[in-house]
Amino acid sequence: MKQSYAMEIKKFKIEDGFWSPYRRLIREEVLPYQYAMLEDQIPDAEQSHAIENFRIAAGLKQGEFKGMLFQDSDVAKWIEACAFSLMNYSDEKLEATVDAIIEIIEKAQQEDGYLNTFFTLKEPTHRWTDLQEGHELYCAGHMIEAAVAYYQATGKDRLLKIIVRMADHIDRRFGKGKIRGYCGHPEIELALMKLYRVTGEERYLTLCEYFVNERGTQPNYFKEEQENRGWSIWNSDWRDVNYTQNYAPVREQKDAVGHSVRAVYLYTGMADLAGELGDEALRTTCENLWNSITRRRMYVTGGIGSTVIGEAFTEDYDLPNDTAYAETCASVGLIFFAQKMFELSSKGEYVDVLERALYNTVLAGMSQDGKHFFYVNPLEVTPGISGKAVTHRHVLPERPKWFSCACCPPNVARMISSLELYAWSENNSTIFSNLYIGGEADFSKSKGCKLITETNYPYGGNISYKLVMEEPSRNFTIAIRIPGWCDVNKTKLYYNGEELSLADITKNGYAYVNKSFASGDELQLTLDFTPYRIYSSPRLHNNEGYIALQCGPLIYCLEGADNEGEVHSLRIAKDAVIKAVRAEQQFGGITVLEAEGYRLQSGSELYTRVRPQPKSCIITAVPYYVWGNRGLNQMRVWIPEE
Repeated sequence: MKQSYAMEIKKFKIEDGFWSPYRRLIREEVLPYQYAMLEDQIPDAEQSHAIENFRIAAGLKQGEFKGMLFQDSDVAKWIEACAFSLMNYSDEKLEATVDAIIEIIEKAQQEDGYLNTFFTLKEPTHRWTDLQEGHELYCAGHMIEAAVAYYQATGKDRLLKIIVRMADHIDRRFGKGKIRGYCGHPEIELALMKLYRVTGEERYLTLCEYFVNERGTQPNYFKEEQENRGWSIWNSDWRDVNYTQNYAPVREQKDAVGHSVRAVYLYTGMADLAGELGDEALRTTCENLWNSITRRRMYVTGGIGSTVIGEAFTEDYDLPNDTAYAETCASVGLIFFAQKMFELSSKGEYVDVLERALYNTVLAGMSQDGKHFFYVNPLEVTPGISGKAVTHRHVLPERPKWFSCACCPPNVARMISSLELYAWSENNSTIFSNLYIGGEADFSKSKGCKLITETNYPYGGNISYKLVMEEPSRNFTIAIRIPGWCDVNKTKLYYNGEELSLADITKNGYAYVNKSFASGDELQLTLDFTPYRIYSSPRLHNNEGYIALQCGPLIYCLEGADNEGEVHSLRIAKDAVIKAVRAEQQFGGITVLEAEGYRLQSGSELYTRVRPQPKSCIITAVPYYVWGNRGLNQMRVWIPEE
């Protein structure tokens, strides 16, 4: 069984110098903007038509389905983001808007419980006949997640009842002794686990288990489906078993392959199921897949999926920088997977990766104004090549307002709106501090205490935990993550001013402090925030002779805006001291890194016998998550060191 679990969102009130402005941006700008986008009210942007599809399916308007066949999921993720926001911030207007959309969704649902606007409007006779391509279960999964979150936020069960009817429709069709099948795009698995927990209905757990266990078994389901259906959406090849995550039964899978978002969504459901059932074989598989991703197939930014072809993992150590795919959704999914792996083990290594993906790739996926987004998150950009050359067309140097395939923008919104789920966890004896986010965490029911956190993270390493007790004192354990990126020898932890020996109390990346705590007690963690260089494995041949810069959880990059418009000729000196400099006027206050280096200067010839001449300069690096907010720019994460 799981050793730890996430706390309820409503029990953590975030008041944080870094995250509170982001959360305010989500509430005040991002959610209204994304609603307007879903309603096709933003000029000069990709049109969504997503809500209009529901109106047409509901019989409220005349028209045809438009957009991607999985367009329903954009609405679902937006509703889920709204729900998470409403859990902490009352907003009658937003709630009324969501309620109105739910009313339309209810009218779009068919009598037998089926809900999917593409098949209702465009292919009504082909329901459930193209699971490889059709995304029916995928869309249902996202709608389940939205329904569960909205019910937990508001207590309103209208959407939950809608999706229960859809889930029951699915359950009547698929499972042991019923019709065989599973989705080409995993998502339903992790969603069914949420529905099972909120309803207590065992059949949803059983259905999740069926979809997980059936995947990759023989005969190949998608081959049988293609031979029998006589029609197709995209004419996808059933033999592309890596892309659809059915190359082997799940317990035989060893390497992360294929479409990266599909992979981590599936792995999240697998890890959750393993914990719920105590399935050690499935747990071991998840550990192997985790190691495949994080030790051989993950970018230093927490991005995953290295190729545009299939939006996929490729091979070990194949992590090109300028053609990286690293989809924003994939890093969101990696966070989901990391959280479930932590719940299985209480190991800090999982939260270390969660943090890396969150502070770097996920945040980079949205502009600072909340109205422009990256789908792809490269580690090197050259305007004129990136976004233009046929090999780099997917690598956009600037964030657009929206996408025809708009999975990423609402994913970022729901992630930032639900940070509470990742900041704290607990089990019967222990409270786990996973992410350093300021605010008040309420553990009154379980531990008789509240924890008030103050911190200057991620630009400083001072974290304070103050206890407010309901009783004079109570014995329990607080486990504080000691991140893998920090120098443990320079990290200090104090209890009421007395230094604790980290060597004696640290296990699996957490410092366990067991005390009879009283009101006014304080724990103070000081992390070493000295900037440092990162060197990649020699097997990453793209990075040979290059370094990356990190300070705290943040990966840094060079942008032309800070370096005379050109970064590719820059070299950092091997013995250069890297200085952290506070830049209060930039992006609400950030820390930039400066180091001595030089710029190679040469003539205009394409090739020459003359060695480029170095010119000394100061190199400036900014956090990766803010890149691309100052117009068209060169950018690179990995810097030549000479």
